[in-house]
Amino acid sequence: MKDAFKPGLLRSAYDDLLNRTLAKIPSEFGRLIYLASTRDYNSGSYHHEGLSTRFTSEDASAALWAAHREIFWRLASLSLEEVVRELDAYIQSSHEQCDEILHAWLELEPYRVAIPMDVDPIMAQLLLSNIKIGLEVLRIRQKKNSASPSGAWPLPSPAR
Repeated sequence: MKDAFKPGLLRSAYDDLLNRTLAKIPSEFGRLIYLASTRDYNSGSYHHEGLSTRFTSEDASAALWAAHREIFWRLASLSLEEVVRELDAYIQSSHEQCDEILHAWLELEPYRVAIPMDVDPIMAQLLLSNIKIGLEVLRIRQKKNSASPSGAWPLPSPAR
């Protein structure tokens, strides 16, 4: 992250969040979803019990806000191919079936609530569009992979 922080506890809270929590999440989408889950949907404020016990609630909230925005910008600046890879990494690291995640994400679009407040609306739309396209790419790949058993030779076409 660019040094947008004042020296002191806010920077320490941010570093703590990166090193103790976010470093354990294997994908950028996982981090984005996690950070969005720390945001109260009614007020837009961020809460994290662990950070709040070591830092002030305000510093913890500011660190979560900053990390959420940073990860959003990293994802929004990826190429479509990189978004597909990130989505695939997120899905593979989850404990759910790939087809179930793809179905839910394509139908319900839960990733929409993962966008931070007050980011550039064009960049938000770009990321949302790339996610939707990326999900379709993964759905098509998964459908293709389930149609032909991996490693099996295709059956010969019947002679006419």
